[in-house]
Amino acid sequence: MTENTGKFITLYRASLIPLHACLVGLTWIVHDYLITLEDEIRYIWSQKPGFSKYMFLWIRYYSLALLIFDVTQIHVFSIPGITSDTLCVAMDSIIRIVGAISLWSIEIVMMLRVYALYNCSKRVAIFNTLLFFGSIAGFLWVLIHNAQRRRAVIADSIHLPLPGCPSIHSGVEWLQWVPATVFEGVLFCFALFKTLKTTTTRLMKRTRVSLYSVLLRDNLFYFFGITVLLVFNNLMVVGVTKIPWFSYSPFHAAMGILTTRMLINLRKAVVQTQVISSGPLGASIFPKTGDG
Repeated sequence: MTENTGKFITLYRASLIPLHACLVGLTWIVHDYLITLEDEIRYIWSQKPGFSKYMFLWIRYYSLALLIFDVTQIHVFSIPGITSDTLCVAMDSIIRIVGAISLWSIEIVMMLRVYALYNCSKRVAIFNTLLFFGSIAGFLWVLIHNAQRRRAVIADSIHLPLPGCPSIHSGVEWLQWVPATVFEGVLFCFALFKTLKTTTTRLMKRTRVSLYSVLLRDNLFYFFGITVLLVFNNLMVVGVTKIPWFSYSPFHAAMGILTTRMLINLRKAVVQTQVISSGPLGASIFPKTGDG
């Protein structure tokens, strides 16, 4: 009886944390949206229709919608009598898929940034594209594997009066985001190599810091940020961090904010440069978009 009580208390406390953490994620992304809306209107809305503009708008507003979905789902499921084993199993997969759509969209942007940084190299593009689809295949395999076993994992806990579905991580669940993490690490290495190469050349020639170098440095920061988020997410699932699971909401918010800020800063740099000179820097955001 004592063991069962202790298990219930642990699961109950674990279920309470996402109820509060998801609100932090939503507040964070809404706050960032409001303070960057002026830049969005000035630099993105005025941009000619093109792939870079559409990708920004998609990531920007999908991230907001994703956080609203997270908060709604977590709080609705906390209502007594709502959850069931079937619903929890289904929602577990849905949550991962909607989060993966956000991550895949961000990785497409990152791939195009690397493609542009390497002067539209076809070899780099083909290599990264194959890795990208490989990471998706790995994600789907782990998703299906976990979904088939999820019902058994939560069978002993689903009947407990918890505020939501049982927060239990087991099996190969820790592998869920490993393919995406590895792929993001590869993209980060591409950006790091280009930054180090450019910096070394500049130091050897003793030239001034160019805008291109500044953009490379900023890109490196955002690439590194996304990679760290994915690594931290994996470590939390495994339990290495000893930090209780607080839902995907903060991760969704952070990735959306990092990516949209990167694109705004890149577009701002292009616009400001075009005011000074007519150099072809516009192509450095996305290759061959034609939206300058």
